[in-house]
Amino acid sequence: MSSQIRDRERAAWQTIDSGQLLLIATAGLFVIVAITEVAAVGLEQPDIAIIFGVLISLGELFRMVMPGNREVAPIASAGAMGYALLVGVGPEGAGPDARLGVVAAGHSALQVVAVTAAGMLIGSLPHVAVGRSPRPDAMARRLFTVAVVALCFRPLLSLDLAWQLLLAVMCLVVVLSCFTDVLIAAMIRAETVRARFGIALRDEIDAKLALCAATSATAMLIAVATTAMGEAALLIFTVPILVTQFAFRRYAGIRATYLQTVRALSRVTEVGGYVETGHSRRVSMLAVQMGRELGMSEEELLELEYAALMHDIGQLSLGDPIPGGATVLASPAEQRRIAELGAEVIKQTGVLDRVAHIVQLSSHPYRTGREPVADSGERPLPPPLAGRIIKVANAYDDLVGDSADRDRGAAVLERLRLDSAAEYDPTVVEALSRVVDRRPRQ
Repeated sequence: MSSQIRDRERAAWQTIDSGQLLLIATAGLFVIVAITEVAAVGLEQPDIAIIFGVLISLGELFRMVMPGNREVAPIASAGAMGYALLVGVGPEGAGPDARLGVVAAGHSALQVVAVTAAGMLIGSLPHVAVGRSPRPDAMARRLFTVAVVALCFRPLLSLDLAWQLLLAVMCLVVVLSCFTDVLIAAMIRAETVRARFGIALRDEIDAKLALCAATSATAMLIAVATTAMGEAALLIFTVPILVTQFAFRRYAGIRATYLQTVRALSRVTEVGGYVETGHSRRVSMLAVQMGRELGMSEEELLELEYAALMHDIGQLSLGDPIPGGATVLASPAEQRRIAELGAEVIKQTGVLDRVAHIVQLSSHPYRTGREPVADSGERPLPPPLAGRIIKVANAYDDLVGDSADRDRGAAVLERLRLDSAAEYDPTVVEALSRVVDRRPRQ
């Protein structure tokens, strides 16, 4: 058992790319410097540090995974940034001149980093104990973001700024922290999934903007309210982010269940013997990789995955199954009939109309679509990109299957290129070629 655990841990570290390693190393350096400084000068206001450390630990304990395999801990992030933005604790903590300005809380930026790191570590221990090790890159990114807030904001407290100006600086710093978090996440995601940086950045903004805004607003509320009300503000103003986290967790759970259901339905054609085992899964994996290669967004990739998983579901209506389920060998009319029947089945769900449209057009040749124009003529209208991707991925897997023979794969690619004049989109075929070339050699 211990050897299996070591193998899993080794495999997890082997999947970390250079960008993630650089981030982890930078965060680790911050922690070492912070702990050294705190050990040398002592812990300022230890009671407050412990309170915020406990909040950060609880946030890490209740961290969640959002769609796109994004690990987040909103409560921990809000608590850590609130500690970085903290001006004082209670009316007495703000000092007798609070009406004229503010008196900085005693802790330094490096103490914020040290307390945050300790809280994250303690909160992660229960997960480690049950075999759910945290993602080092996600923890490092959260710590790095908090360090940015602390290093930018805490030195400004010595300037005796007016309260209104201090609030404006708080807003600016939390916006900077959100931008930093999204930028780092996009850089890592672009390298990990081989997506274009611009596409990865857009996906991260779409996925994290709402949660980042809620986390930043909560952090500012915690900092300001704790200065005015004392430690009780932590309990009051942590509730909104807790509710937000549960809402996001529910959304992520529904989305994950939805995808699992689609994957299960896609296996009906395999269980019934209509297609080869693993065909739908292989086509969906190829399609998603090709979609990333062609710059599709995350939402478009999700629709593409749904459509690729269910592209052969129309075969269930056939009286005589196609040998091997290879629709690429069927007549064009039969291919269109299977796609249309599958689209009708998908439409019955009532929520996958766009996926049904993709499946319906996935059998159409690249250069045969038509649309009316103003002069009453017609011009070629290719199927949507997702449909063209599925058509190429399906044809490739129909002819290659689960074979690892690279010569066979090269021959099929050449055949698809020869048919690119009308049947297959040449750009999509070349994207498939790049995806196949990156596969490890057997």
